[in-house]
Amino acid sequence: MIAVIDYGMGNIHSVRKALESKGGRVRVTNSPSDIERADKLVLPGVGAFGDAMKELHRRRLDDAIRQHVARGRIFLGICLGMHLLFESSRESASATGLGILKGAVNAFRAERGLKVPHMGWNQIHFRRQECALFRNIASGSSVYFCHSYFPVPADAGCIAAQTDYGRLFASVIWQGNVYAMQFHPEKSQAVGLAIMDNFVRL
Repeated sequence: MIAVIDYGMGNIHSVRKALESKGGRVRVTNSPSDIERADKLVLPGVGAFGDAMKELHRRRLDDAIRQHVARGRIFLGICLGMHLLFESSRESASATGLGILKGAVNAFRAERGLKVPHMGWNQIHFRRQECALFRNIASGSSVYFCHSYFPVPADAGCIAAQTDYGRLFASVIWQGNVYAMQFHPEKSQAVGLAIMDNFVRL
């Protein structure tokens, strides 16, 4: 079973539909016990880092997520769900992230004609072609982004793909059983659905 976490800040309906269209058996939940039983876990997210961590903690989902990952079960973070994996974010200086991955989340600067947020289609360029999410997908494929912040992992070796927006930033993370992406696969048409298919098949 794939558990999609509903903590009041995610694009839940579209994520669920995308996974189900590829044969995933999905349960949308905010229950720690459901997460404990799940084979795979998806943490979507739209909104602010600090508010999201408050909601995860209030609902006792933060520890459930950490335990899921510690057991070696598969995890996917999407957009804000990717940021929450890290220790901290410039967006919410007083908030502490899940700390599953070492590193921090930084902000784009509106300079040299760069518009913030980074919104629309952009390319992902693979650094680790062997990542299972990339099966039958070409490096340089375009996907849909909407974000003002981006993670900077302490270990650059976990960066599976990068995207250029005034600077190179990590657009896909892969470390063991942990996968995360800055873009929205549920809004990325054929490429996004192919990524969701690969995730369901993991």
